[in-house]
Amino acid sequence: MKSHFRPSKTPVLARQLGFGLIEAMMASVILIVGLAALAGLFAQSLTFLQYTREDLIAKQKAREALEAVYSARNDGTIGFAGIQNTNFRGGIFLGGFQPLFLPGPNGIVGTAGQTAILDRQILPGPDGIIGTADDQIIPLNNFQRQILIEPLFDAAGNISPDIRKITVTVQVTSPQRGTRNFTVIGYVSRFQ
Repeated sequence: MKSHFRPSKTPVLARQLGFGLIEAMMASVILIVGLAALAGLFAQSLTFLQYTREDLIAKQKAREALEAVYSARNDGTIGFAGIQNTNFRGGIFLGGFQPLFLPGPNGIVGTAGQTAILDRQILPGPDGIIGTADDQIIPLNNFQRQILIEPLFDAAGNISPDIRKITVTVQVTSPQRGTRNFTVIGYVSRFQ
């Protein structure tokens, strides 16, 4: 059995089909728009990472101040009468929003005995080790803290002599996000 090859009777197209200049230009425009959107997403992500760092520091500084009050009461650094704002008799805690200064010799922040050194975040430098000369120090100059100590009232409307409410608010101010407040509330009693 012999097979014969017969040429096709369909005409040969003179021109090849494929991408033309217009299709390539449209694909380039779509690619450029996609890359620009991706770059914008990365920039926005980096901005939110900065805000997340600030928010985390603010929350931790609020808790730190509350814990300092409890520690001072527990180790006898201050008596229960001292756990009040300075506008009350015998109180040691400053009223209103104050910059975040490092604690003084008594180890308590937010008092007249604190230092004049602004609190800071310390990051490792190029060597990756904290505590060396190349550490990066970031002052917390856009943070403020308020320690508000209020008396509580009993069922008869009298001020309770044995318990107080402590509200610590840390305020962060950022150019793009404005002012944000982070608050922790605790209660401190005369008894441990």
